[in-house]
Amino acid sequence: MKTLTFASLLLVLSVPRLTPPAPGSVHDATRTASAHRGTWYMASSGHAVFCYGPVMTMHTTAGALQKVATVCRGDQTLVPLRD
Repeated sequence: MKTLTFASLLLVLSVPRLTPPAPGSVHDATRTASAHRGTWYMASSGHAVFCYGPVMTMHTTAGALQKVATVCRGDQTLVPLRD
């Protein structure tokens, strides 16, 4: 009887307990992957800027053409780029 009780106790203690993954881990991985969909550009001021939108060619007030990056990090919508 003692052997049967001891064997059943060992069997119960040796079964691994599986816990489900944390519910926030899937959303965190998705959020970080989608947050990095942009490109680094060199602005005409000499600083690097991270922009999400396309690069466009626009006319300046002097009539010349200037490449600009659109929808950049921070509050900048158009950033003139260095050629």
